[in-house]
Amino acid sequence: MVIGFAHRGSPGRLQRENTLPAFRRALAAGANGLESDVWLTADGIPVLRHDAALGPPGPRRRRVTSLRREALPGWIPSLAELYQDVGWGYDLSLDLKGHPAGMSTTDAVNAALAAARAAGGTAAVTRLWLCGPLSELRAWRRIDSDVRLVNSTSAAEVARHGGGAAYAAVLRAAGVDALNLRAREWAPARAGIVADLHAAGVAAFGWDAQSTATLRRLRGYGLDGLYSDRLQRLVDVTAAPPMPQEPPARKAPSSPGSARDG
Repeated sequence: MVIGFAHRGSPGRLQRENTLPAFRRALAAGANGLESDVWLTADGIPVLRHDAALGPPGPRRRRVTSLRREALPGWIPSLAELYQDVGWGYDLSLDLKGHPAGMSTTDAVNAALAAARAAGGTAAVTRLWLCGPLSELRAWRRIDSDVRLVNSTSAAEVARHGGGAAYAAVLRAAGVDALNLRAREWAPARAGIVADLHAAGVAAFGWDAQSTATLRRLRGYGLDGLYSDRLQRLVDVTAAPPMPQEPPARKAPSSPGSARDG
């Protein structure tokens, strides 16, 4: 099954992203995954929002991490409120964005895990995908053995480690469950990385996949998860049978006498 992560839910007309209505709408339309960014408030509550600050530019603008939960607008949901509203029967991808001074990313991981376990125990945690750099994922794995970990990185980083097979082995050794590259980095020449990842037991994800053609191409490569803002396209492609992509045909080498003089 391919996971279709609805990026920041699916906001409707005149509707904010990363809100409970947006997440409800995405699931109602058939998405089997949701995506959001997470910030810890000053009192340690994980809330779902993309931007770091609130308010108009100027002295009244405040960072989410400097405010207590009750000081935030009601339309910004906490992670616990998301689970209370729509349950946990879907895959949830979270980018841990920031935390207050005096707290750490470890506190954010623990807060997210606590919300998932309160909602559905281990079953909910195994459908929670925490995204981050490899340097942090190693520490997160020591915190919990059930949560899914996603390495959001670049093709250049994969190449720096020696290519797909070598990097897949690194991820496997670190207890990472998936590699996530931007859609445009999943070029035909890199499609073979998917097989390397799968051989190591690591999933392949692609983010910023917006057009139907891109979604179909990545699905054809065998990717296991796709992130998109285009809800209906995402649902249509992830629900359809995969269409394997043929490798580009190689041109036959020309013989010395085959070319005509111009």
